[in-house]
Amino acid sequence: MSRKPMARPMAYPDRSWGTRSRAPSPRRERGPRWGMVRLLAGLVFLAVLFGVGYTLWRGKTAIVAAPLHPFGIVPVSLTLPPIWPTPPSSPTPTAIPTPGPLPIGIVAGHWGDNNDPGAVCDGWLREVDVNLAVAQRVVEALRRKGYPVDLLKEFDPRLKGYRARALVSIHADACLYPEATGFKVARVEESAIPHVEDYLVACLVRRYGARTGLPFHEGSVTPDMTQYHTFYEIDPNTPGAIIEIGFLLADRELLLHRQDLVAQGIVEGILCFLEGETP
Repeated sequence: MSRKPMARPMAYPDRSWGTRSRAPSPRRERGPRWGMVRLLAGLVFLAVLFGVGYTLWRGKTAIVAAPLHPFGIVPVSLTLPPIWPTPPSSPTPTAIPTPGPLPIGIVAGHWGDNNDPGAVCDGWLREVDVNLAVAQRVVEALRRKGYPVDLLKEFDPRLKGYRARALVSIHADACLYPEATGFKVARVEESAIPHVEDYLVACLVRRYGARTGLPFHEGSVTPDMTQYHTFYEIDPNTPGAIIEIGFLLADRELLLHRQDLVAQGIVEGILCFLEGETP
């Protein structure tokens, strides 16, 4: 029986399992330029990290540095919402002005643009001139005592709904009757506050008569006084009165040359009312 020749065993390379041997490559040398690049990259990373953290904390726009190329940086705007919402600021309180005390209104009868001058005597003596001179003295005297006072015209636009502690309209009587002398005081015919306005009238009658010595001419109070237009323009709760300070003929000496005395009588009547004195 013939035998087949045995196969020649394969030759394996001599190697150790799990390891691979390779020829060592030559080590590339890196110069100082590469170290500078790594330093800049580290600084840029820290800047970005700090900017993002600060933005998250403040919730505002932060300017951080981002690399443009290894040798330069460029600022970048980064806006992120805040982690904790900022509480709304409290509104600044608005100061509400405290209203001051109500004034005293003094109307100079017939005074104003294009108004009739009232009574005219002897062609030169005009009622409006006497009224204004006395009214100005009343205003000055009350202001010296510390009261706020408005000097008003006959048809002053401020009279619409006017609110005051008291309003007194100053007029003088005609010169038609040589024997007529004295003064008159009246309130509105249909008063919303009759007891208050009666008290104002009583104070004016007593104090003015005592100061000037003129008699109270009660019988000549006319509807022109009790239905005086200003009474229907002012606030219904404003106490009002109209006074005819004397006649321009028989009482002319007093009304022209003793106007301070006339004004003082009106002032004392108003103070009697304001300070609650007995008329």
